[in-house]
Amino acid sequence: MTMELRHLRAFLAIAEEGTITRAAARLHTGQPALSRTLRQLEDHLGVRLVDRSTHHLELTAAGRAFHDKAAAALAAVDTALDPRSLTTLPLRLGHPWAALGPHTIPLLRRWDEEHPDVPLELRRVDDRTAGLTRGTVDVALLRGDVTAPGLVTRLLLEEERVAVVPAGSALADRDALTLADLAAWPIALNTVAGTTTLDLWPATARPAATIQVTNTDEWLTAIAAGRAAGITTSATPGLHKHPAIAYRPLTDAPPVPLLLAWRPGPPAHPSIPELVRLAREVVAAA
Repeated sequence: MTMELRHLRAFLAIAEEGTITRAAARLHTGQPALSRTLRQLEDHLGVRLVDRSTHHLELTAAGRAFHDKAAAALAAVDTALDPRSLTTLPLRLGHPWAALGPHTIPLLRRWDEEHPDVPLELRRVDDRTAGLTRGTVDVALLRGDVTAPGLVTRLLLEEERVAVVPAGSALADRDALTLADLAAWPIALNTVAGTTTLDLWPATARPAATIQVTNTDEWLTAIAAGRAAGITTSATPGLHKHPAIAYRPLTDAPPVPLLLAWRPGPPAHPSIPELVRLAREVVAAA
């Protein structure tokens, strides 16, 4: 049987919704028809993509590997069929949090001045590669180690780490903090795109508890509510001011590299080299 785009859309809807019922409602189709479409795709690939043994469907290892390929394929088709792409092709710049920190606005303004014919779209995507491996962005601002295969990276700068604590806490009364100061608190960890792990602490002196979150909003809320402390980089304070949060220098943690990353070769956006050049100039000027 010939595979069609509907097979990819069906698989992605099931993967994202977690149940056939919700996926069918999202696609405005019946559950039996959606189940048949999924089976056709699995038969074509010769692998099981979805584990149906639980009420909440889970992707198999093959399903997780196929997910990014399917998402990238659909994103490429949607871009090709977008009428706007016939006149101008926007450059989509993804980031999971904090973008380029205090350099974000200067970069956007410089881009608009120098490249008024190519829109630069800044998109926050809660994903380890900010949507890059899924094809939803053309280039991404990423922090820490970039382990996704097949990506080209360029280092822009290294950001100092900052402690983030509830305002009014004893920690907020200090001018600067250390990892040991934070260890008595639960630590909020962004497990999707964060750069903080318990490996920052010595094995014998790690925090006893963590609170796992999946995005910046959840992370900020956990700290503001007094449930946890956190660690971020110097890019965050200027973008996320909050009356219930205090930022303090963290004196004994290594800096975090900030990189631009993209997928090489066709169909890479032709304006990526210009973005790399301009981002480096903006950072250097500061």
